[in-house]
Parts: sequence; C-alpha cells; structure tokens
Amino acid sequence: MDIVRNELRKDVSAALERAPVCLLLGPRQAGKTSLARAFAPAPENFFDLENMVDQRRLEENPQGELSRLYGLVVIDEAQRIPAIFPVLRFLADRPDNPARFLLLGSAAPHLVRGVSESLAGRTAYVDMGGFNVGEIEPQHHETLWLQGGLPPAFLNDEPNSYNWRLDYLRALIEQDLRDLAATRMTPAALRRFLLLLAQSNGAVWNHSAAARVLAVDYKTVQRHLELFEGTFLIRLLPPFERNLNKRLRKSPKLYFRDTGLAHALLAIRSQRELRSHPMLGASWEGFGIEQVIRVLRLRESECFNYAVHNGDEMDLVVERGGRRYGFEFKANDSPAATLSMHNSVRDLQLQKVFVIHPGDRDYFLNEKIEAIAIRNLPRLAQSWEAH
Repeated sequence: MDIVRNELRKDVSAALERAPVCLLLGPRQAGKTSLARAFAPAPENFFDLENMVDQRRLEENPQGELSRLYGLVVIDEAQRIPAIFPVLRFLADRPDNPARFLLLGSAAPHLVRGVSESLAGRTAYVDMGGFNVGEIEPQHHETLWLQGGLPPAFLNDEPNSYNWRLDYLRALIEQDLRDLAATRMTPAALRRFLLLLAQSNGAVWNHSAAARVLAVDYKTVQRHLELFEGTFLIRLLPPFERNLNKRLRKSPKLYFRDTGLAHALLAIRSQRELRSHPMLGASWEGFGIEQVIRVLRLRESECFNYAVHNGDEMDLVVERGGRRYGFEFKANDSPAATLSMHNSVRDLQLQKVFVIHPGDRDYFLNEKIEAIAIRNLPRLAQSWEAH
C-alpha cells in the first residue's frame, strides 16, 4: 500500500521557507525519516544519530562538519546530541545562509535540553503522527483504529502488527524513556504505569489517584506523565473553564494518541475482541478525537473537554475565531442526539455539534447537531477551513 503524505510534505516545505531550521516532531516509527528522504537531501547531508558513524561525525566537530554543507541538511533523532543546537544557532544566523536544517525528533522540545534556548526565533515546528483517516482509504479505517497509525503496525496483518506493537512498547520502556529521564522506576513499574494509562484511556485523570494505585508519590506521577506526553504517547485534554455559572469539572481527560498501542497494552488482538471489549466506547472516543485534531488541523490551544457536575458533557470543545464547536464520539453506526448535547449547545452557545461515528453516512439530528461518518472527516475539513 503506497501512502503519500502530501499535506505533511507541504507543511515541511512551508516551514523550511519561513525559517532556517524546521523541527519535525512525532513518535518513533511515525515515518519522519521517510518523509525527510522525500526531499532528496544529498547523501552527505543526511545524519542519522542512531548510526554510530554519523553520531561520531557530529560529536567530534559539529561546527566544522555542518558549516561546509549546502542545501538541505537532515539530522535524524537530533535530541541525541543536545550540543549541536548552539552550533545550529550560529549556522542559522550566517548572512546569506547556504543551508537549511531539517531536524527530526521523537521528543518534544521541553524534554530536549537546548532546543528552546538555542533555537528560539529560528525554528518552525511541524508535528506529525502515524497515518490518519485523511491519508488512507475508508475500507482501511477499522484497521487504523485497531492497529494504530504507525506505519509498521498499520501495514502488517493482525498477528504481526500486535507483536510489533508489543516490541515497540518494550523498546519504549527499556530504552527511550530511560534515555530521556533519570527515572528510578524499574521497567516493570513503567509497564504497570503504561497499563494504568491504557485502562484510563478516555477517562478523567487524577495524579493523586494514580499515585495511590502505583504506590509512588504525586511528583513521580506528574514527572512521568510529562514524559509520556513529551514522547507523543498520550494527550491530556484540558478542561473548559470559562465562567458559565456552573460547577465545571476541572480535571483533564487522558487519551492515547495511537489507539493501536493502547490496544496492545490491553491485549486486544483483533476486531472481534475490540468490538466486545468494555473499553470499546472509550477507544472510539480517543481514536476520534485524535483524527479530528489531525485532519481538521486543530491547535492544542483550541481543544478542551467539557463537563459539569450534573452530568452534562461534551467530549471535545473547539474554540476558533471567537466561535465554539462541539464534537461527540459514538461507536455505533447511527447515533442519536442526547439531552446532554442539547444542554451543551445551549450552555456553551455552540455553533454546531458534530457526532463522529463509524458508519457510512452523514445526517442531521437537528439544525445544530449533525452526525458525521469518520470517513467523511476530510470533507468536513474542507469546509472547516472557512470557519
């Protein structure tokens, strides 16, 4: 299956035009290297810092090695050598700069010492994840939901995908997370933490409750949750806290960015097992939220969860251009409007509520509430740009 990621290519091209450095961020195995190679950098301009030879080239004399290069220079897994960021600042500030730098990273800037400080004002950021419903054909959307969007997981059959994801999580626990943080947690404790996260997918998150379950202190939970966020494993959706004269829930909700990894932690191997699992609804909610954010190209600062103590909820509230929109996610093919939706439209003064479902067709539930098949999210995205 040949999947061309045209929108991401356009984003990277635009970023390289407006800044001397582009930082392409996303989880490991999301396809960053393949995307970078599509820009056809010269072989000597490509550095893979998981390769010992390339790593040594930049550790010994980074300024001398990089200053002689022209055109596009790609540095893969750039966070492995934080000392190159001050060098890149110097090179980016050269008059008539002969090079542009594309850095690929699997950790957010706040986890990588030197990025924010050294390259402030010189860097354009592009975020990427695995495949999304705007990039693959609708007949493969159920596979995307079950197996996730990381290319090796999505492109394999069910048994091989499941085993690949287990190996991916093992490497994450035993290598990547430990490389990025001075953690005292053993691999077994980190596995328990990740299992708790998977069991909490789509739920309200509470640091103190998690600390009691894991038998660790509050700060340990907080620090590791920041690490899981920073490596693009989870998303914490903040609460909507505007003054509505209501008792609002003021806790974030937690979602796995890639449902395939959550399913592997929960030992969900097949579509049949997913359809009968107690986490079905929460899994669809997490999958749908990630797809909406990615396909509609929403900023994190625009996205919230909403709930009041009397029970009214809205899975996702988006604020854009002074307007508010709601999104609900239902794992059945023909969802209906609920009292909670009607109350949220009134209380939040929503322009519209979109109910995202796995069926084949779109239909109106009333003038303010519309059911949208997830296969039609790309079509919604086209009209969304005008909002």
